[in-house]
Amino acid sequence: MTVILSAILPVACIVLIGYIVGKKINLDQSTLSRLSLYVLFPALIVDNLYKTTLSGENAIAITIGFLITFVTWCVSAWQLSDSLKFPTDLKKNFVITTALPNVGNLGLPVTLFALGEAGLERAIVYLIVWNVVVLTTVPAFLQKGGFRSSIQFMLRLPLTWAVFFGVALRGFNVQLPFQLDEGLNLLAEAAIPLGLLMLGIQISQSKFELTGYEVGASLLRLIGGGVIAFAVGKMLGLAVLDLKVLVLQSSMPTAITAFLMTNEFGGDGALAARVVVVSTLLGFITLPGVLWLLERFVVAL
Repeated sequence: MTVILSAILPVACIVLIGYIVGKKINLDQSTLSRLSLYVLFPALIVDNLYKTTLSGENAIAITIGFLITFVTWCVSAWQLSDSLKFPTDLKKNFVITTALPNVGNLGLPVTLFALGEAGLERAIVYLIVWNVVVLTTVPAFLQKGGFRSSIQFMLRLPLTWAVFFGVALRGFNVQLPFQLDEGLNLLAEAAIPLGLLMLGIQISQSKFELTGYEVGASLLRLIGGGVIAFAVGKMLGLAVLDLKVLVLQSSMPTAITAFLMTNEFGGDGALAARVVVVSTLLGFITLPGVLWLLERFVVAL
């Protein structure tokens, strides 16, 4: 229980501070979002790839595990929405809000506090693959004929080029001079706290509305993703830490990206935003349970 509280409480406190700040101070969220998206998270990716001790085998295992989990969940969510007779637009909303976990702002810090630096390295791999898959498929899914534009969108993001730069630094064993690696690390360390503060600010400025749809979609995101990830991880025979990271990242609340994507490319942005808020609040109840189950049972299985 101490381990679980140590993983959740620091994250919850920073989100709470962001919530209070959002209520008291009028901040420009778009500026903070761009700072995070274009500077801090790319720095985090480069820094982790530059310093990683993660083997190629583990990285491939996490990648395959995520891809199978993501595809399985998208197909399952579409079939469920079809059986519930949702109209097409609502089906798309349902798939996006239940298939996209918050593996950046929330997933990275929870994984770091719960599973340490080794877990964070694996969570970074999950985040990288998640970004590539989501940014290339979701816009095309939400708007017809959008695959080419989604590729162009992905190539404009610093996150994409951060992957290539980090892999190049690591692959060619480049030693950065003049303590540039320390400067990179300073930028990287700012990414997670700012992301959590932004999450709190987002919650403070979102309208809270609790209906059957928001609760149902949120619980499916929080519980269904982890269940599928566990089944996939066991099927692939993943190592214990790889399996824990795959399940934990797949059990995160709905990503803010779900709201941004539906708002930009098609769908009900307000509905997606409500699922983000509800799933995030419920996540602080379900995530301790996920961590408890991982700590108690995964090693023994």
